[in-house]
Amino acid sequence: MGNNTDSEEGLWHQSLLGHGDAFGALYDLHRDRVFRHAHRLCGNHHEAEDIMAASFLELWRRRKQVRVVEGSVLPWLLVTTTNMSRNSARTALRYQRLLKALPRSGDLTDPTSDSYRSYQDNLDHDLAHALATLTPEDLHLVTLVVFEEYTIVAAATVLHLTPAAAKSRMHRARQRLRAALNGDASTNTPTAPTPVLEGERP
Repeated sequence: MGNNTDSEEGLWHQSLLGHGDAFGALYDLHRDRVFRHAHRLCGNHHEAEDIMAASFLELWRRRKQVRVVEGSVLPWLLVTTTNMSRNSARTALRYQRLLKALPRSGDLTDPTSDSYRSYQDNLDHDLAHALATLTPEDLHLVTLVVFEEYTIVAAATVLHLTPAAAKSRMHRARQRLRAALNGDASTNTPTAPTPVLEGERP
């Protein structure tokens, strides 16, 4: 999956010994991909930064229990980021309910008034909503296989599945995502333009 396997294994070994500099190098190595995944799930830049930070903190806190796959901690990080994002979404929902209960001023400036920003936000939120229709297990699988292009076998290893079970789950998850992105009423997704999933092939 990557050209940094040997160096990453060395950095991880040093991290297990408690060396913060080595862990910092791992952070630099994977932070962009972890951030992109967090943003893909929540559709919000600042929230994605918080989720990314929490995921790396969890990696450090639980480093003795982390499952390394193909010489990398990235698959574990991505699964953890998914879990953090789901927890964040539940917190955000409670926060949004509170905001809706507060009185609003009609004079406030709409931060999404820029047409391009509004269009991009719609794409991000449509994809986030579509991903939210998946079960946690299927979301982990889609993250690893579709977005990060790990093999089914590698993803199955991370998720403690057999390759056959992972392949079957992957097929059902793709069908559900397509239905959600195409505006299937049962998924309650917005009706903005359909985003293209990374890793999908015509």
